[in-house]
Amino acid sequence: ATRAHVPVRARVPVRARSVAVAALDGDEVYEEDVDYSGNLCFFLDSASEEEWARWLPTGIFTGVTTNPIILERDNRACTVATLTDLAKQALEYDAVQEFQVQTWGESSDEMWKNGVALASYDPDVIVVKVPGTFEGIKAANALVADGIRVTITAAYASHQAVLAAAVGANYVAPYLGRMNDAGRDGFGTVVEMQKTADKLDSDMRILVASVRNVGDIAKLAAEGCDTFTVSAQIAEAMFADPLTAQAAADFEAAAERIGAYDAAAAEKERKAAEASAAGEKGAVGEEGSGGEK
Repeated sequence: ATRAHVPVRARVPVRARSVAVAALDGDEVYEEDVDYSGNLCFFLDSASEEEWARWLPTGIFTGVTTNPIILERDNRACTVATLTDLAKQALEYDAVQEFQVQTWGESSDEMWKNGVALASYDPDVIVVKVPGTFEGIKAANALVADGIRVTITAAYASHQAVLAAAVGANYVAPYLGRMNDAGRDGFGTVVEMQKTADKLDSDMRILVASVRNVGDIAKLAAEGCDTFTVSAQIAEAMFADPLTAQAAADFEAAAERIGAYDAAAAEKERKAAEASAAGEKGAVGEEGSGGEK
């Protein structure tokens, strides 16, 4: 089969809101989807329904990523049936438009067959992750030829981004924290991968994985990296600034002091009084009706 490169950036999930737009004559009003997210994409690296329930409704995650280690941690079976069911559940969240799942097998043929089965639920929203080994790259090439979207995962060196681009992968996933653990320059490698993709004018995204702290996200974003997958722990840390929490508490306290809740309380009392009056009126009517009998 002839391999075709997939224009990823046009297909990557984007968050859009429908906004009412009035025509110049003031008569016609229609809805238009406006994208507020730019190129930035966050994925939640989890197979836990509890973590999904907390973080996916925030709207900041456009997708979910998994692999066999995550499945094992979250007590999920590594089967096509289980992963298809997980994909269906994740995609029920409004903001989630993509589910990344890793294929398995010792040979490229096994990885290709399992990848085809995993993507069969919906090739437009399922991305098959393939390790960047010799057999993995062969499998990725075959999957791309079949029109299946692919991530080359477990990348530890800059040249692996070139390999991923060569087979038409949609993503390459460098493991930032693990590179640092091994004594390599994880930050520099990820930045070099991003520059390589940009210089090649490739639509492939650098999906930064194994993120250990939120500071790295900000620094890499400043270098042009726009795609990250993070654990629930990192998601928690993104909202954990004590000064922001204190400022929010101060705002709330000030609002309460100057009557923000007085109006709500008064409205509640008014409605209760109206309901009580309506009940009394109904009771009087029933009594009158009974007397006529």
